[in-house]
Amino acid sequence: MIRILLADDETMIRAGVRAILAADPDLEVVAEAGDGRQAIELALAHRPDVALVDIRMPRLDGLAATAEIRRVAPDTAVIVLTTFSEDEYIAGALAGGASGFLLKAGDPRELLAGVHAVAAGAAYLSPRVAHRVISQLSGDRLARAAVARDRAAALSPRERQVLALVGEGLSNAEIASRLHVVEGTVKAYVSAILTRLQVRNRVQAAIVAHEAGLTGTS
Repeated sequence: MIRILLADDETMIRAGVRAILAADPDLEVVAEAGDGRQAIELALAHRPDVALVDIRMPRLDGLAATAEIRRVAPDTAVIVLTTFSEDEYIAGALAGGASGFLLKAGDPRELLAGVHAVAAGAAYLSPRVAHRVISQLSGDRLARAAVARDRAAALSPRERQVLALVGEGLSNAEIASRLHVVEGTVKAYVSAILTRLQVRNRVQAAIVAHEAGLTGTS
């Protein structure tokens, strides 16, 4: 069972999201917050697997709440679920450690897929958001690629192999199956990769993998 914290200041939005999640028997909403500070408190109290966090909330906005939840409850993956798709919000969410970014106007199936993906240790961006991220990366591509290759070169061959699979969007369990190792070993590799690349989450690591040409899709 994937345990979920739902944080949004609009009661009707929370009810709608909760109804979508209830359609999946493997998902359970264990707590609901109406503002950013309450979201942090409930993340500490319940230690959910996934927190769905809106951006614009009272007392503390969702971007600040995301960063704090990731700091105080690092085992809780955060998906920012919002109406707003401006570049600065996407960048702020990913910089704060979010593993996913979904739009409220998106297909409900994206929400279910995103929750399962981040709970499994992968990252998930709605297609519209992924397109914006890729578009941003297209500028100054050669310079970015050179920097990314230098950063990836500092990793061991095995770490680069794991990074490439992260870049392909595989979860820890899927990487473990592909490499014929236990999932705990993959978690250790991913943690080391994030530290050595000086990135905060799998999305940022995946970007490095793409820019460095490790995925074969750059």
